[in-house]
Amino acid sequence: QMKLSLCAPVFAAMASTASGFTATTPTSLVTKLDPAWSTPVEEEGDVPVVTFKTRVRIESEDENPFDWKDVSSEDYFKGKRAVIFSLPGAFTPTCSSTHLPGYEAAYEEMKSLGVDEVYCLSVNDAFVMRQWGLKQGLTEDKTVGANGFEKVKLIPDGACQFTRGMGMSCNWDTERGFGERSWRYSAVINDMKVEKIFIEGGGITQNSGPDPFEVSDADTMLEYLKSKDD
Repeated sequence: QMKLSLCAPVFAAMASTASGFTATTPTSLVTKLDPAWSTPVEEEGDVPVVTFKTRVRIESEDENPFDWKDVSSEDYFKGKRAVIFSLPGAFTPTCSSTHLPGYEAAYEEMKSLGVDEVYCLSVNDAFVMRQWGLKQGLTEDKTVGANGFEKVKLIPDGACQFTRGMGMSCNWDTERGFGERSWRYSAVINDMKVEKIFIEGGGITQNSGPDPFEVSDADTMLEYLKSKDD
């Protein structure tokens, strides 16, 4: 009886049908996002100061020669002009077939247009991001102390803190089952301030069916950088 009573809220959320049960998620288990987390930062606005949990290469014969290293958003962006593009998830179709490959191919050209570094961010942990980069064929920087790949650098925003601070948090629970992730966007960050931002769909749609990919691509970013280089 005790076991049944503990499970009662779940059973109460299930409706019987002729073919069995149709499950609905109890309200208490639905992710509720603070509205500020989905209100995009404006151009000239500050980017959030957060700490990313990354993995750095160490001197070791182990098959996993890495150790933890805290890297702050200031380490990435303070005193620099950087391009960042953010996407819903590593290993997902558009992110893998077009978004990341486009920036990887345009890396050197972007650097020639006054960009210090190019970053790809996703709400995934450091282990997932590294394996995705390897799967994508990115060249890994194997220097001791290195923190990623030779060209586009992958940032693991596993706790979603930077994404929330940018106001780009999107919940995909009934759609795709992703949970809280980043909406797709790209930006130029100049010394911790947003110089330019391209947000897909013009804004965030929670549990969006479509996954728009029209303005955060590498070609659009190149066009912008060239316009500022004239």
